[in-house]
Amino acid sequence: MLDAEKTIKLLFAGPVGSGKTTAIRAISDTPPVSSDVPWTDAAGDKAMTTVALDYSTIRLSPGEILHVYGLPGQEYLDFMGAIVGPGALGAVLLLDASSQTLAQDCHAGVEQLARIDPALKFVIGISKSDITPSFSMETMYALARRMSLFVPIFCIDPRDPAQVRQLVRALLYVL
Repeated sequence: MLDAEKTIKLLFAGPVGSGKTTAIRAISDTPPVSSDVPWTDAAGDKAMTTVALDYSTIRLSPGEILHVYGLPGQEYLDFMGAIVGPGALGAVLLLDASSQTLAQDCHAGVEQLARIDPALKFVIGISKSDITPSFSMETMYALARRMSLFVPIFCIDPRDPAQVRQLVRALLYVL
């Protein structure tokens, strides 16, 4: 059992629309506390966006609770990582396969996590690959090699609890 004072934190990071809030909802034991507001720049089906953070918990065992934080995807809210991130066990970086700026989104996400903690371990989940015929995992692997990233990369549906849990298990394996 963990010391009652010890907080186990898991971060979800990535750009707007990558599925952070959805993934947190999929694996949480309780409905997340969310700071979603109407998104005036909405495109497609996304009508809301997170402006501070999402927060929820997952009971690992009696006395062990994982605190899950979703960081906002807007660059101007990047300061939230410095507030929430210190002491995190690891992170899930979610990226949107349909984004025209996937490579830049990956670079920005990795840089955001490095600012929180240069040694922070993370995994990458790619959402919307099933609806993006032009997306290629080979291209993603090549990007990771160019960035000297040696992290697990999965295509996932953030609405599917089993797929999100698999991503979290991969992170735990890396740790």
